[in-house]
Amino acid sequence: MQTLIIPVIPQLPKLLDTSPSNASWAITATLLTAAVATPVFGRLGDMYGPKPMLVACALALTAGSLTAALADSLLPVIIGRGLQGFGIPIIPLGISVLRASVPADRVGSAMGMMSSSLGVGGALGLPLAAAIAQHFEWHALFWFAAGLGVAAVLMFTFMVPTVAARSDDKFDPLGTVLLAAGLVTLLVPITKGAQWGWTSTTTWALFGASAATFVVFGCWQLRASSPIVDLRTTARRPVLTTNLASIGIGFAMFASSLIAPQVLELPTQTGYGLGQSMLQAGLWMAPGGLAMMVTAPIAARISARRGPKFTLIVGCLIVSGGYLAGLQLLTSPSRIMVMGIIISVGVGFAYASMPALINSAVPISETAAANGINSLARSLGTSISSAVMGAVLGGMTMSFAGHEFPTLRGFHIALFIAAGAGVGAAILALLIPKPAAPADPADGVDESASALVTTGTAP
Repeated sequence: MQTLIIPVIPQLPKLLDTSPSNASWAITATLLTAAVATPVFGRLGDMYGPKPMLVACALALTAGSLTAALADSLLPVIIGRGLQGFGIPIIPLGISVLRASVPADRVGSAMGMMSSSLGVGGALGLPLAAAIAQHFEWHALFWFAAGLGVAAVLMFTFMVPTVAARSDDKFDPLGTVLLAAGLVTLLVPITKGAQWGWTSTTTWALFGASAATFVVFGCWQLRASSPIVDLRTTARRPVLTTNLASIGIGFAMFASSLIAPQVLELPTQTGYGLGQSMLQAGLWMAPGGLAMMVTAPIAARISARRGPKFTLIVGCLIVSGGYLAGLQLLTSPSRIMVMGIIISVGVGFAYASMPALINSAVPISETAAANGINSLARSLGTSISSAVMGAVLGGMTMSFAGHEFPTLRGFHIALFIAAGAGVGAAILALLIPKPAAPADPADGVDESASALVTTGTAP
């Protein structure tokens, strides 16, 4: 869902008869919905069970896909794209199901695969979406997404075991509204700041509104009997440092999606562009997604032996090494593919370790909510990465054939920044304390967790 419309972004203004700035809301809407829905549905999953929330998210995703598939104007496409953002909470909800229902010796690799699917789906979705857009009319992208949504609804309904609710707390409507307002007023200026101007009144007014809203939100959550986000748990050092490191990893991961495709697709006349089509560029990047998928179970086994903290640090350093190697690998499509594989392996290690670190620091009654916040942290990192990389590459350009293109020096600086983000994440990972008690090789699942599965069998 995140990379679904990337192949048609340049044509969206013409297709929807609107301006480029308005068309960009088709991207922003998904980000905003995912940011709000991920922690909220994670909390609802702990309160009412993850299975009904999984089905609800898949239904919303399907409804959004159908809305956009039937649309020919901007507003319904934005609404549809917003509803597609409900696909992101599926990851923390899925981790919650796995923690309760998968045998202890398999739960680590299972959660690693689930966590890394956020990157795998985006990497593999890009060439698939490009192929559909190149051979079919643009609405086919959304019909295909609707088909995936229907398949998800059916699989969640009939194949996922029912896990009993882990919390008897009540829903916090005021906290939910405040959280949504704070996230929206934070993410909108981050994603639109380059268009509006980073010093514009609108940008700073929204940042100020976000800060004020989060202050009120924090005060309310500390007083509420059933907070939507347990700030006391979130502020624990193991959880906080893991989430901060997740922001850095999210930043570093998304940077490759902004750097590699541009170098691959720039005209060869620039001297460093490789002249690939969108489909070709996507295919060169696809092995990275496969590498991430293969890496997750390997990382889980290493985590079982050396601990998830070690795995996270290794992943961060591999990511940084991949970007530094990129300084010499931007010269051909095959070398860029190698860079992407290295970065993806590092991200796979990092993503596989995060659920284990979070789960070892929170009670089982807060599994989905805590992993939802962790997913939100990664999304925040990708949003910041988009803004920073856009500013760097947009500020260092050259003119060619009447168009502005990022310079090679701009790409090199972007690589250094991404490598720095990986190193910063590794430093934060070093600050994660060891669990107070020995944990399960995967995440500290206690034996009573299987009692939470009230129907169905473990996969």
